[in-house]
Amino acid sequence: MSISTPFIFRPIATILLTIGMALMGGVAYFLLPVAPLPQVDYPTISVTASLPGAAPDTMAATVATPLERALGAIAGVNEMTSSSSMGSTRITLQFDLTRTVDSAAHDVQAAINAARTLLPSGMPGNPTYRKVNPADAPIMILALTSDSLTRGQMYDAASTVLAQKLAQVEGVGQATIAGGALPAVRVELDPARLAANGVSLDTVRTAISATNANRPLGAVEREDHYWQVATNDQARTAAEYAPLVLRWNNGNAVRLSDVADVIDSVQDVRNYGVMNGKPAVLLQVFKQPDANILQAVDKVRALLPQLKASISPAIDMTVISDRTPTLRASVKEVQNSLIISIALVIMVVFVFLRRLRATLIPAVAVPASLMGTFGVMYLCGYTLDNLSLMALTVSAGFVVDDAIVVLENVMRHMERGKSAMQAAIEGAREIGFTVVSMSLSLIAVFVPILFMAGIVGRFFREFAVVMSAAILVSMVISLTTTPMMCAALLRTSEEEERRRQQRAANPSKRRWDAFWLRISQAMERFEQRVTAFYRRTLAWALRYQPIVMAALVAVIGLNVYLYTVIEKGFMPSEDTGRVMGFIRADQSTSFQAMQRRIKRFLDVVQQDPAVEYVTGFTGGGQANSANMFMSLKPMAERKVSSDEVINRLREKLKDEPGARLFMMTQSDVRIGGRQSMSSYQYTLQADDTAELRLWEPRIRQVLSTLPELTDVNSDVQDNGVQTKLVIDRDQATRLGLTVSQIDNTLNNAFGQRQVGVIYNPLNQYRVVMEAAPQYLQSPETLRGFFFVNSAGQQVPLSAFAKITTSTTPLSVQHQSGTPASTVSYNLATGYSLSQANDAIRNAMTELGVPVSIRGSFSGSAGAFQTAQAGQPLLILAAIITIYLVLGILYENLVHPLTILSTLPSAGVGALLALMLFKTEFSLIAFIGVILLIGLVKKNAIMMIDFALEREKGGHVTSAQAIYRACNLRLRPILMTTMAALFGALPLALGRGDGAELRQPLGIAIVGGLLLSQLLTLYTTPVVYVLLDRLRLRMHRSWKHRPQWLRFGSRSASNPASSPAAVAGK
Repeated sequence: MSISTPFIFRPIATILLTIGMALMGGVAYFLLPVAPLPQVDYPTISVTASLPGAAPDTMAATVATPLERALGAIAGVNEMTSSSSMGSTRITLQFDLTRTVDSAAHDVQAAINAARTLLPSGMPGNPTYRKVNPADAPIMILALTSDSLTRGQMYDAASTVLAQKLAQVEGVGQATIAGGALPAVRVELDPARLAANGVSLDTVRTAISATNANRPLGAVEREDHYWQVATNDQARTAAEYAPLVLRWNNGNAVRLSDVADVIDSVQDVRNYGVMNGKPAVLLQVFKQPDANILQAVDKVRALLPQLKASISPAIDMTVISDRTPTLRASVKEVQNSLIISIALVIMVVFVFLRRLRATLIPAVAVPASLMGTFGVMYLCGYTLDNLSLMALTVSAGFVVDDAIVVLENVMRHMERGKSAMQAAIEGAREIGFTVVSMSLSLIAVFVPILFMAGIVGRFFREFAVVMSAAILVSMVISLTTTPMMCAALLRTSEEEERRRQQRAANPSKRRWDAFWLRISQAMERFEQRVTAFYRRTLAWALRYQPIVMAALVAVIGLNVYLYTVIEKGFMPSEDTGRVMGFIRADQSTSFQAMQRRIKRFLDVVQQDPAVEYVTGFTGGGQANSANMFMSLKPMAERKVSSDEVINRLREKLKDEPGARLFMMTQSDVRIGGRQSMSSYQYTLQADDTAELRLWEPRIRQVLSTLPELTDVNSDVQDNGVQTKLVIDRDQATRLGLTVSQIDNTLNNAFGQRQVGVIYNPLNQYRVVMEAAPQYLQSPETLRGFFFVNSAGQQVPLSAFAKITTSTTPLSVQHQSGTPASTVSYNLATGYSLSQANDAIRNAMTELGVPVSIRGSFSGSAGAFQTAQAGQPLLILAAIITIYLVLGILYENLVHPLTILSTLPSAGVGALLALMLFKTEFSLIAFIGVILLIGLVKKNAIMMIDFALEREKGGHVTSAQAIYRACNLRLRPILMTTMAALFGALPLALGRGDGAELRQPLGIAIVGGLLLSQLLTLYTTPVVYVLLDRLRLRMHRSWKHRPQWLRFGSRSASNPASSPAAVAGK
């Protein structure tokens, strides 16, 4: 009795079990979260620290290095990069996938606490961390504009209310604010008035710091009353700070207003933001590395009405960028493809069977299998995303195969005159092993994917598990529900004839039956012609076996050749309608000049007809650079791709003097934590900073000349202009000044030093001290500065120091604690990532870079290199796994080789199809090839199983057996191949959002199936016959082996020498 028999005899129980499984899957479908891609982000944490006024190299030495030493000791850190600029340091830690972002955050906080004693005492606060990847694009950007409020007031609303509430939303890692600064009281000092009144800058700083105390004061009480003690120890506005007494001079008070202008302003005046030409403060919302982007955006959007109500009505809040519309549309497109795929598969089955009742059986098996898979996805914690839905779309063509094989075999038995019940029992028993071997060997293909390491392995694991689950559920249904439905629904030819005669009484039904009969007979005649042609050509192939084998060897060679020459890429580039721009100006550019440049760039971009919103900001720690974000109009309105828009803008802005605009489309797959101005990175490291600075410009210059690359740039900025004071230490000591006093005085005058805190109920504001603007215009103003020594005497700067001009780095980069610089690049039109990376390697070799300069691809380019290196091994592992599984199933070492001989044709078909459609061999296309390995061998399994059955009865040679098996199995082979082909067709031909991601998979499968179908119908029988002949020859040789090889026979014929006999003695 086979496994199917109890289910055939108990149809109601089988139906109810199938309905129950489908219902559970249906419920699971609505519970599954929706996401653009599987949640496979590296746990990433960003640590930031600030020291206003500190130079980049000072930040790197005093802040970044101590933190890096502490953070580098954390277990599971894959990559640690840091960037130090004027007054700030950011360290990005990327952890191994085995770590969770929350456990990593605990370790990061502990490391920060341990390093705190090594950090400078002047830092306004401890370093902080955020669970966010700074290299990611924001998931949403909100712009605040107003016709009546200042930039500082808008920033205050954003910082005090909006950013706080947004950061609390589940899935949001950080809400950053750009384009402005918090309100503050600014004290603009006049050195001349200070000198006239004999007041030092340190005296001013100390007086301001002591003005606001806000300390606990206590209480007084008696038996029946309690009084809390309060004072007016808070000064909150410029008007309250202006009368502050600094010192008494001959009985007269020297007040702050006598030596400085005290105004209500902002913490950092060097900030600028704009949206569509209007001054704006920008809120950038970043997601946590492990968050579902669609759910996070939904929660933020649900919060927006509440946020708008909590700020001033004079502020307009606009969503200018949202990454999710295209993501949602992409997922919707794949869902549509899945429905179309199911319909096409069922249509293929109907065309071959031409019976509604017979077609109903696979029409039930396909959706039931997919519904069962939804249940498995829910239990595994997966999401409905592009990859899992692509897996289901492709599996629609796979899961029908098992039902087709069972159904076709049952119908073949019925054509011999057996009843439906008897045919179902015998057909299911006969084909059961074939179904199991096809399914298990197909799942075996995905085993290597499950063990792939790194981000790529995690990325495709969901795809492999979903496919395997669909195949397993399909196998169960094809061995239970399908034979039961065959027994219940199929009619014998006699029953069909009786029914036709009954319908003949009705004229309209008779006409329809006659019409359908003519169509059916025409299609049957076509099938017979195809079968007859195949029989003739197969007989020819079996007669001329060397020619067929030569063709097979040529196909194997062609596989290797095509794999080496095809253009390779990482992930297909999607058109998200979002573009990031980075403006880089000359390194000596001032904030004011940068402000004018960003206005010019934004004006040009805004005039482009494809751009809906454009926003940009500069300032803060970045003096000569600015960020820009573009939201393009929907594809239906703009008619051109994002890449075409970028090329158009690049051409318009290429001649702008003193600055360059680098642009790249926002990608859903971003690997690495280093921010860059282009999509791919090549990182240089050296132990010696001077050597790195010597070689980096040479390498960048050579790479910028390569035709494969465009937008080549570097994060190195070591040509900034600095005014350097060369202090005569002896003279300074003689005049009563220490270097510490000199540094403090300079920081007080030029560092926007935060010298006081204003405590408000919802936020804290600062008092900022700096020289008046007119004294910040030229280095020459330094000559007029006076320093007050320990005796209270005023000493001019020129008495102990010379003023010189030199270069200085504007930013300092580290990777893993050593000096590093990253050259980033985009791909030139018509070139692939593999070509670009090869060109970079060749250029580095030709340049003769010393071994002390270590170059490596990082980010997405590094992940691509790792994945590409592992592809041949992964294919080999898949082939070995299939061989092992088939060897176990067949208890034979030769037959699995016959089945594996089908694989080369699939690879050639896929590669040729990709090259024909000018599609890169990306990771998505690679998954298509892996699928083909599992799919095309099904044909061979069906042939070999029937050939072995015929050989068991004896009386036939292997050639006769395989010839007969091929004839019998031609129809199910064509049906299963066409079903899989049509199942993948919606992916290959799909348009709309996200089509770039789906097309490589569909093209690879369709191309591979078309060619493999043509070749394997001839190569498999020939290989089967040759291997069987080889097996028999080896068997005869073994039987006639020399006497000295017959140890086993001699032992068996001489019982006395056997181990048992010896033991008996």
